[in-house]
Amino acid sequence: MKQVIYRNLTSKILSLGFILLLTFSTSLTAQEGDPANGKSLFNANCAACHKLDKPMTGPALRNVEARLAEEEGLDREWLNAWIRNSSSLIKSGDAYANKVYNEWNQTAMTAFPTLSDQDISDILAYTAEPPPPPPAPVAGELSGQPAEQGVSNNLILGALAVLFALLAMALILVKRTLNRFAEAKGIEIPVEEQRKPLWKAFIENQFLVLVTAIFFLLASGYFVYGYLMQVGVDQGYEPVQPIHYSHRIHAGDNGIDCKYCHSSARVSKHSGIPSLNICMNCHKAISNVAPETLAEGKEYGVDYDAEIQKLYDAVGWDGTGYTGESKPVKWIRIHNLPDFAYFNHSQHVSVAGIECQTCHGPVEEMEIMYQHAPLTMGWCINCHRETNVKVKDNDYYTKIHEELSKKYGVDQLTAAQMGGLECGKCHY
Repeated sequence: MKQVIYRNLTSKILSLGFILLLTFSTSLTAQEGDPANGKSLFNANCAACHKLDKPMTGPALRNVEARLAEEEGLDREWLNAWIRNSSSLIKSGDAYANKVYNEWNQTAMTAFPTLSDQDISDILAYTAEPPPPPPAPVAGELSGQPAEQGVSNNLILGALAVLFALLAMALILVKRTLNRFAEAKGIEIPVEEQRKPLWKAFIENQFLVLVTAIFFLLASGYFVYGYLMQVGVDQGYEPVQPIHYSHRIHAGDNGIDCKYCHSSARVSKHSGIPSLNICMNCHKAISNVAPETLAEGKEYGVDYDAEIQKLYDAVGWDGTGYTGESKPVKWIRIHNLPDFAYFNHSQHVSVAGIECQTCHGPVEEMEIMYQHAPLTMGWCINCHRETNVKVKDNDYYTKIHEELSKKYGVDQLTAAQMGGLECGKCHY
């Protein structure tokens, strides 16, 4: 009997040890963390105030767990308490918590009580990843020379010019030699008879002079009229702005709505120039662009990181906070109407529901913003004649549409049929 009891006790001990080993290994696995999930959690919760390799509103977080363990002797439990409720840790008198709080201008960190231990492990696993290697330089980029090798075009053109000059000199020498040979042999060289110059023959023909004069007068009038009609028409105008702004990236690649930046277009006559605070809503956390985007900028001759730095200098942002030393940005206006022409953005954007691209062109494809349409009176009138008014789900036009559709006997009304060609609509 004793032997049986001994065997049962041994088996129970082995089973208990196996369970403890399994539990311990599961705990270790749970603490390892998933960097991919940690990246998404970091971007959603931490990226507004922290970067991995640069200080922002808060310190840089690359290898934060290892640094704190090595320099301050702090473990994962301290990090969990700090992330979930930093204010509570500060009030408890924790020395390092108060040190960080004072170093960063007593800026309170947002509490994240809903993050689980596994979520924090995932975030820390993401911060522990090594930084990506810098992109390899393009061939010829460091030397400032083009990557393609070969004979310079200027050298080829120079060689061709020298060759043609030698041929011309050879022809002159051959002509002189033939003339001397003819003189030595007594051969007479026929002399061409002098003809009346063409300009004299033209002047003596009064009919041709009259027709030519009339032609030049008509042509001059046509070109003078065309030139005068282009005064004030700046279609294609593409000025260089003090801070480069790529609509292609913001409105195209990132899909930012035009009215997020030009918010006054919904309610005002003017679309307005966005304030730099709107830019900083995003660029407070975005101080540099991805290597792929930076390479795209080189194709346009633009360093996007340098342009972001210009924005920081203008608003007085040093990477961690505002210095209070801001500078005005002298933007160059692109779209401009004469003072005697009235145009209301809210009437077209909010009431009529017209897309911005109708007048401003494919903005989402423009690296540098330019004036797409001529913005002339004729261009506006043609739009009013051809554009049907958006009546569906638009109570503003319901009553007007019912009355005018009976008057004109149509189902769709254009802006012209609703009075869009009246002088007082645009001139006041």
